Amino acid sequence: MNSEETGAEVGTEPGTEPGTDTGSAAPADAGAARPPDWWHRDHPTFTALTGFFTGLAFILLVPALYAGVLSLFVSTETVEDLFPFVLVTLVVPLGLVISTHTRRFGAYMWLGLVSTGIVVGGVGSLVLWALFSSQA
Repeated sequence: MNSEETGAEVGTEPGTEPGTDTGSAAPADAGAARPPDWWHRDHPTFTALTGFFTGLAFILLVPALYAGVLSLFVSTETVEDLFPFVLVTLVVPLGLVISTHTRRFGAYMWLGLVSTGIVVGGVGSLVLWALFSSQA
């Protein structure tokens, strides 16, 4: 059976009308059938929340992982001497702020970095003050 006998044009998919577009454009009602994007990347707070919590995780995990991996290979004294080089990793959020495509994410990442540092430093100093003042 050829295309003249079936009435279909050559190159069209079965079950479609001849002359209809079968390209990548979705029909108007296809949005309801498509599964929802669970990351919701179009939501305005998605970038802010992921940037903030990335900064929070970055300031807590990167120094700990750096010291942990470094201690596997060198002595404790050498780890203490090399620990300030963890500050080189701050180039990553700085680069995110400089780039125009990731500027908003980088700004919120810095907000997470700074606010977590302030909270951890403030609570730590308050606990140390309470411990030392109770000893006196």
